[in-house]
Amino acid sequence: MTRFKDFGTGDVDPNAEPVSFKLYDEEFHCVKQLQGKAILELISASNSDDVTRNADAVELFLSRVLLKESYARFTALQSDPEKIVSVETLSDITAWLIEEYSNRPSDRPAAS
Repeated sequence: MTRFKDFGTGDVDPNAEPVSFKLYDEEFHCVKQLQGKAILELISASNSDDVTRNADAVELFLSRVLLKESYARFTALQSDPEKIVSVETLSDITAWLIEEYSNRPSDRPAAS
């Protein structure tokens, strides 16, 4: 007998809610669902000692997550000399987005 499993349409949620966040009083909108590959690429790059590869992976991830118009505004915001977006803030945004798209908290719950 042949081993076979039909994965149907994958893990698509037709009722997925929009994802968005706010920074400097600007709201940025993201895709409702994300290809799993985008998260896997980010995880793979983050295991590298190459800082450039890590930075490129975050940028690629954000370009895949943010809607086109939001991505353009977010990129412009990061170039604004008066509105600083620190590495820590970028890291927090990226971690939160991964959490939202993977339905898993990035931090372990506190012990009770």
